[in-house]
Amino acid sequence: MTIAVLGAGMVGRAIALDLAKDYSVTSFDLNAVNLDELKSRNKSIQTVAADLSQFAEYENWFSPFDIIVTAVPGFIGYKTLEAVINAGKNVVDISFFPEDVLQLDKLAKEKGVTAITDCGVAPGVSNFIIGRYNEEMKIDSFECYVGGLPQNPKPPFYYKAPFSPVDVIQEYIRPSRLMENGTIVTKPALSERELMRFDEVGELEAFNTDGLRSLIYTMGHIPDMKEKTLRYPGHVDLIIALQEAGFFDTTALRIKEVDISPLDFTSKLLVNEWKLEPEEEEFTVMKVIVKGEGKTVEYNLLDRYDKETKTSSMARTTGYTCTAAVNLITKGLFNEKGVFPPELVAKDKKCFDFVMDYLEQRKVNWKMSQQEANNH
Repeated sequence: MTIAVLGAGMVGRAIALDLAKDYSVTSFDLNAVNLDELKSRNKSIQTVAADLSQFAEYENWFSPFDIIVTAVPGFIGYKTLEAVINAGKNVVDISFFPEDVLQLDKLAKEKGVTAITDCGVAPGVSNFIIGRYNEEMKIDSFECYVGGLPQNPKPPFYYKAPFSPVDVIQEYIRPSRLMENGTIVTKPALSERELMRFDEVGELEAFNTDGLRSLIYTMGHIPDMKEKTLRYPGHVDLIIALQEAGFFDTTALRIKEVDISPLDFTSKLLVNEWKLEPEEEEFTVMKVIVKGEGKTVEYNLLDRYDKETKTSSMARTTGYTCTAAVNLITKGLFNEKGVFPPELVAKDKKCFDFVMDYLEQRKVNWKMSQQEANNH
């Protein structure tokens, strides 16, 4: 079984290394440093320097492979996935793009392709959870809170980005869609801030981001759904100040005969400011709450940087969910044709249990608790 992993960044690397234990893996990326880093970790992984925005080349490049994993930045995510499906290849995708992925369902069916999308931690595990419980109970509300944060936050931002800073900024400026009383409502990103306490972490600030994605369409019968991002207190005030001062504007300014948009300039600055240092410790904290039929089901995760394998928590929690889904396809547990966000895969209890067991084997430990409401 041969697998191509598109993108060898922090998460793409973790995916390639995990899959290489059982499969023949080739990693594609334009960044030589990323490819060299991967090769130094595992010499059996083949590496190819390639510009993944050359979509016309996909059929040539990927014809030898059985399955493709896409771990590219969000801004080329949709077109990448479309090109992979066009090439007739089964695919698991983690790239966080704004477009509606279900638009590719018809193409995937025509091409006889199984595509599992949004298969990270959030979106990803949160979708698996809601999809599973949707089969078992009538859900009234779904809440998801998630953040990837540095272990030792430093001013002014109290933040480091465990994935592409460009994608983080998009989260801060893209309007967030929620379900309230059965209606899709749109609110500004960063709105409805609240403080929440988490064991072993302390107080964090939660705010709206556009994280529901496919759930708005696939789980539209659930009256109340929201996803919030978590940060250390103080971070959001700074982001709002930058936003109000125009640092995220997309209209170009002319500076000494050069046109540059404030957003491009800010992204360039923050890439360095927010970059995790090699071996810098960080963690992923997440809470998923499903309510209905008089009971509350809660899943909690606190996952930390793995010093032994030098793998970031965000790469572990996102990457291993993705590789679990790859194994669903390779082991024949899931082979329906079309585009499937995780909530549709989790309709099958065998698939849900396989993914959660797979994560547990890699020490990504989700804790589930359930409470019945008092009847008096």
